Amino acid sequence: MTDATQELLLSRIRDVPDYPKPGVMFKDITPLLADPKAFTALTDTLAGLCARHGATKVVGLEARGFILGAPVAVRAGLGFIPVRKAGKLPGATLAQSYELEYGSAEIEVHAEDLQAGDRVMVIDDVLATGGTAGASLELIRRAGADVAGVAVLMELGFLGGRARLEPALRGAPLEALITL
Repeated sequence: MTDATQELLLSRIRDVPDYPKPGVMFKDITPLLADPKAFTALTDTLAGLCARHGATKVVGLEARGFILGAPVAVRAGLGFIPVRKAGKLPGATLAQSYELEYGSAEIEVHAEDLQAGDRVMVIDDVLATGGTAGASLELIRRAGADVAGVAVLMELGFLGGRARLEPALRGAPLEALITL
């Protein structure tokens, strides 16, 4: 990714202080999505990562990972698979629980969407603590597929998600377009 592309993306991410609670600086990507030049640059960059890492399918993590991952899959000529919060998918699913700062959560994927031989790129907007991404990697492997990598628009480096995710990556690349 060029410096100009990175600057364009960063310029379209808006800081929202004290959201969703006091003391939090929320990184709002809706201005980026509303700008066709920036959204196209993001889509092209992520599609290029899929090609570079030999992905055959794209997984998008609920919910902003759907917004980013679906156009990337189309641009790269790959299938798109949503990983949803528990109870949102009809039919047979695989589920994976993971720990949150306070409690736990569960994500699911349709059991038939991933198969042996698939190389899956996980796409999301933010890598924070790494919990959701790590659980998605376990789901992908339990379905018999391989992990091509994880690609995120932003990594919040101060939260330590990369270090927590490292064991679950098992050598697969983690690509963050912007690190804050």
